[in-house]
Amino acid sequence: MGIDPRQIVAGVLTVTMFLMLGNMIKRDHFDAPISHHVNHAGSTQHFDDNNDSEQSFALSNGGDGPWKEESGGLKRCWSKPDSEEVEESKGFVTFSLTNGPEYHVSQIADAVVVARYLKANLVVPDIRGSEPGDWRNFGDIYDIEKFVNSLDGVVKVVKTQPSELSSKNLAVLRVPNRVTEDYIAENIEPAFRSKGNVRIATYFPSVNMKKSKIEQDNSIGCLATYGTLELQPDVQEVVDSMVDRLKTLSRKSDGQFVAVDLRLDIKLGFDKDTAIYLTQSRWDSSLDALKDLFPKSYTKEGIMPMDKKSKFLESEYEKVIDFYICAQSDVFVPAISGLFYANVAGKRIATGKTQILVPANIPPASSASVANYVSRYVSKKNHMAYSCFC
Repeated sequence: MGIDPRQIVAGVLTVTMFLMLGNMIKRDHFDAPISHHVNHAGSTQHFDDNNDSEQSFALSNGGDGPWKEESGGLKRCWSKPDSEEVEESKGFVTFSLTNGPEYHVSQIADAVVVARYLKANLVVPDIRGSEPGDWRNFGDIYDIEKFVNSLDGVVKVVKTQPSELSSKNLAVLRVPNRVTEDYIAENIEPAFRSKGNVRIATYFPSVNMKKSKIEQDNSIGCLATYGTLELQPDVQEVVDSMVDRLKTLSRKSDGQFVAVDLRLDIKLGFDKDTAIYLTQSRWDSSLDALKDLFPKSYTKEGIMPMDKKSKFLESEYEKVIDFYICAQSDVFVPAISGLFYANVAGKRIATGKTQILVPANIPPASSASVANYVSRYVSKKNHMAYSCFC
């Protein structure tokens, strides 16, 4: 039987991750060349794909590991449009949320921008998983009232899909992520005027979330990306309980914990008593080496309240929980470059949690600062979130 190339990649990435974490126990500084990793689409690219050299990013360790004091969040650089009545809306824009929360953020933003430009009604999306029949209502995961209220004065939101929509009056279009007004005018508006309604599906020409000149004054995009999605109370309660549990388990490190996006299907100067949260669903024997380094390493199964497991230990909920715990941890270590990393980084930047450390090959002799591992999204301030917050 041949060896699956993905197994080789997973082995290399896992060893790299363990080496990085192990070396971070032994010393507070090391070299940081940016390594190649595999993104969710299967292609290889640099973390934060950037030709510029990494800049030193001074941190004060004080001998207690590479913890960085939170800045308390950035100030919002955007505002909602004036509270005028939304122009009378005609027609509908429909869409679905797919592939997990890292995609949902971008899909929401594109749909709002399109609906706003077309002066159309935005239909609250359903949520579809990767398996056939894996379907949920928006309100099963997200707070629907918060979503509707956040867009008041921006677009008119309709909670249920109108019965009059059919293939005869609905144009189905693919839309590039971070869609521009020029693209909408040229490729979407004609179909909307012809059919009266559009259903859009976002595709991702790139998973990079660097800010661009085009988006420097994109209040609608910023609002849609960072001001519309909140978890519904039951899901938020599970996330909060797991975060509280991790902070309690890491009390010897002042309640600070690290979230590592470590999954077996792709793929620090911290005290060994630091709690480590792994996005892997359940414990696997291949993770035992990490447990030897950090005894307080846990997956969802190990820290989720017992009475919540039957409902939330399933695919779509697991992805959502991972996303929001990684956004709230004191330090985030992404395993690969991709939308999960990019959109978790955006959410963290917006709330001042800029300790995002990117794994890399570790040479035998190391002398560079731990700061060289800081994500370029942060050290270069080139994430699109820096266009929305300042």
